[in-house]
Formats: sequence, C-alpha cells, structure tokens
Amino acid sequence: MKGIVLAGGTGSRLWPITRVTSKQLLPVYDKPMIYYPISTLMLAGIREILIITTPQDQAQFIDLLGDGRKLGVKFKYEVQANPEGLAQALIIAEEFLNSESCLLILGDNLFHGAGLGSQLEHSLPKTGCHIFTYEVTNPNHYGVLNLDPNGVPVSIEEKPKNPTSNLAVTGLYFFDKFASSIAKKISPSLRGELEITSVIDVYLKKNQLTVTRLSRGTAWLDTGNPTALHEAATYVKIIEERTGLKIGCLEEVSYLKQWITKEDLKECVSRYKNNEYGKYLEKIAY
Repeated sequence: MKGIVLAGGTGSRLWPITRVTSKQLLPVYDKPMIYYPISTLMLAGIREILIITTPQDQAQFIDLLGDGRKLGVKFKYEVQANPEGLAQALIIAEEFLNSESCLLILGDNLFHGAGLGSQLEHSLPKTGCHIFTYEVTNPNHYGVLNLDPNGVPVSIEEKPKNPTSNLAVTGLYFFDKFASSIAKKISPSLRGELEITSVIDVYLKKNQLTVTRLSRGTAWLDTGNPTALHEAATYVKIIEERTGLKIGCLEEVSYLKQWITKEDLKECVSRYKNNEYGKYLEKIAY
C-alpha cells in the first residue's frame, strides 16, 4: 500500500496568510502542517508517499522534506496545476500507484488518537474503499455519510444544505487499485470539481464501501480556516506540554518503526541544535 498527501489548493479560506505560501507549510504549533498527515501515513506503515502540491510551492516542499531517505521512506512529488477537486489526486497519482492500493490523506487534516496507527496498519480491507467518519455539529461543511438502522452505508452527499446525518467524512480514505480508473470516469459536480464523494459513491453502489466511526478518544482537526488553525495549534500545544510527547514528529515515528537507526537519529539531532525540537529528539536518541 502506498500513501498520497494532497497538499495543493489555493488556501483561499486562509487569505491573506496563504497568498504567498502553501497552507500546508504553515506552522501548527511547533511543526509544519504537512508533518501531521505524513506522520499518520507513516504510523500506518506506509513508506512510499506521493506529495501533490501546487506548481509554485513544490520547491519549498522538496526543500523541507527532501526525498525521505533520512526518514527511511521515499517521497515523490507531483503537481496539481489547478484545484479541480480532491478526486483529481487519484488521477495525478495513477502512475505512482501502479495498480496498488493507497491511503489518501488531505494535507490540512490532523488525526491523533491512541492506537490509530496500529488500526490503520492492521485493520484496513484488501479491496474496495474504506472511509473514516466523525460526528460534527456542522455537517453541511463536509461530505456526509448516511447509514441505515443497521449501520450500513446507504448514501453519501457533498456539503448538503439540509444534512440528515452528522457523520462527516474525514480527509482520510483507503482505496483499492481501481480508484484511479474510477476517478477518471466521474463527472465534475455543479461546483466544477471532481468530488471524492463521487468516487466513494461508486464503491458504495457496488457494496464495496466499509466505514470506521472514529471514537471519542480520537481527535480529527481540519485546519483550513484561521479559527481551525488556531484550535489545532492549541490542541497540539496542550497535549505535548501535558504528556511530554510530540504529535507528528517524523523522526520519532521513523525511529520507533525501526526504519532508521539510533545513529541516524543522532544525525537528525545535530540538524536541530539549540531548539526544543532537537532537545526532544536528543532525549530519544541518547
């Protein structure tokens, strides 16, 4: 299984902050935003990750992350020339996926919860589509999943005006090897975009959609507007200060996964001298 991080888009909900930089490069407390979705994929055991960016921002992502070698992973990069919908990521990634299944995550989504990585690594299906839902108070802002009385998915709607469910579809999706070909066949929505819900709906109609309702012990934060960005930074700050453990620390994940050695980790420490991030890595390495 491979991973995709969609880090394109204009970030217009964050203007003027994002007029000259990608929102996924903005800080969420002590790390760039993109560290959090990448860490989710890494915790799921994924070591080949495609990062889709805008053309003008790609060089900055490469400067920040490189090819992944120092983390024991492989990063590849593609561009989304125009923001024409989330499902477009599956088309852009077709060659990278090479008929393999994938875990697609949105670059402005933050997931945190005990055992989430293990759940992703060991509980995903082999075929079909699997989505993660979260109960929210404003479902009209998201794709919404409707279930029958037995908990079986019956329909999915993109940002409905009058939602009949409060189950939001989060920005984390598992797709089997057919996802790219399905994405190429869907039509743009009234918004002129290739909706990810349209791809999911194809699997639903084939009875190939399964769902995990994220528990109360799991946090899902969408950082796409100023209030949400501030809330996410506050959440990370509180958890890290209270527990002494960092969220989204890529070097730590790699070391715990045994993808890099202690000597590799010590090299990472030397790159972050005289700051709190480096001191945290130092505690792990020595």
